[in-house]
Amino acid sequence: MKNTAGAHTIVDSAKESPEALLAFAKEQGLVELDLRFTDIRGIVQHFSMPLSMVDADSFEEGFGFDGSSVRGFQTINVSDMILFPDLSTAIVDPFFSLPTLAIKCDVSDPISREPYANDPRGIARRAEEYLLSTGIGDVAYFGPEAEFFLFTNVSYETGPNKSYYEVDSHEASWNTASKDPAMNYLNRVKEGYFPLPPLDKTQDVRSDMVQTLMGAGIDIEVHHHEVGGAGQAEIDMRFDSLLRMCDKVLDYKYIVKNVAAKYGLIATFMPKPLFGDNGSGMHVHQSIWKDGKPLFGGDKYAGLSDMALWYIGGVLKHAQALLALTNPTTNSYRRLVPGYEAPVNLVYSARNRSAAIRIPMYSSSPKAKRVETRFPDPTANPYLALPALLMAGIDGIKNQIDPGNPFEIDLYESEDVETPTTPPTLGGALQALAEDHDFLLEGGVFTKEYLEMYIDYKQTQEADQVAMRPHPYEFNMYFDF
Repeated sequence: MKNTAGAHTIVDSAKESPEALLAFAKEQGLVELDLRFTDIRGIVQHFSMPLSMVDADSFEEGFGFDGSSVRGFQTINVSDMILFPDLSTAIVDPFFSLPTLAIKCDVSDPISREPYANDPRGIARRAEEYLLSTGIGDVAYFGPEAEFFLFTNVSYETGPNKSYYEVDSHEASWNTASKDPAMNYLNRVKEGYFPLPPLDKTQDVRSDMVQTLMGAGIDIEVHHHEVGGAGQAEIDMRFDSLLRMCDKVLDYKYIVKNVAAKYGLIATFMPKPLFGDNGSGMHVHQSIWKDGKPLFGGDKYAGLSDMALWYIGGVLKHAQALLALTNPTTNSYRRLVPGYEAPVNLVYSARNRSAAIRIPMYSSSPKAKRVETRFPDPTANPYLALPALLMAGIDGIKNQIDPGNPFEIDLYESEDVETPTTPPTLGGALQALAEDHDFLLEGGVFTKEYLEMYIDYKQTQEADQVAMRPHPYEFNMYFDF
């Protein structure tokens, strides 16, 4: 039995208790339960079981698994861990052949039954609790815009004596020699923004993605072709509270990749898969509300409140450390170079997309007032990146950090302007995080042990691994020396 795009909506009443959810599953003919959680990288882990083996007590007892085989989790001598499903996240998976109930889980210690400190989802949950405890607000809304590329073919290989990659796109201008009539309309480099078909060859693919996302409970505001000519796309989710949005980001990436595969395409959220064209970012819109009222609207610069400006001040103060969590791959720093709409200047401005933080000016309504952090990218683990942004903003509010003067000029074209900038490498960002992380420890949201483990993992398993390997372009420059 194959699922259809519209068959995976679960009514809220079915999520009120394990009994109600299991009754819904039986009524809908679901036959498997899939439990999901994330590792340190933000990669979703899962395992499945027949629903006939599950009852309401199973949800109360939890589901055991081996934590020693998950990156960033336990050592082998204390490997047993337990999952507690969050019923509010339940969906019917839109891609599994057998009708399957999929639920995100929180990780706990099986002995103490306490939340596991290294569970990324727990960090997002604690960030929401910390905001509430400060009295500043009771909800933080986030709206990330995760861009991606759709390629027709990808191949790569590394070894002691070879290293290469090759990607292809049915939209890219490098295919002008193709004899395929479908390849007659091609996007030039950096000219992919908003074209109609036949230049936009992924309209129907994105539309299918949108319908599948909405069927999974993810509200979508708009979708379009992005600037990158070789199949770059953007689908914007409607804002939601912190933890719910973190969950949605992972569902978003899962659905995008699987719908793309249905069309014979390969979706990637890698920030910079192509040289010379725009990379993929994940601009993050943020605001804080209390008692149903927005707190970022006011009579200060760009219609913001003092609180919003202090929030910006906190993000800018801690930006270099934040990048270790919001831009957590070596490839992230291939994107963060001037000239490709990547904001390397750590300043703020209204409307100005060359600044690291932009204040959107589409509406003067207090409800629409928000700040947009533009440097993050979609390789970020949302359970780490979004809480980190919130913690930096709260630090700014608590300490009334002045963000300085706004920059209205085009920073890409102003070579004589000096501002703080993003670190040039992942190693630089990790060093900044090692030196500036106390703001993340407030309220026990992050722990020092977790951050030390994260920095060590990223340095040894990613930054060092890339640094040790010869680069193909080095042969162009140096082989004949």
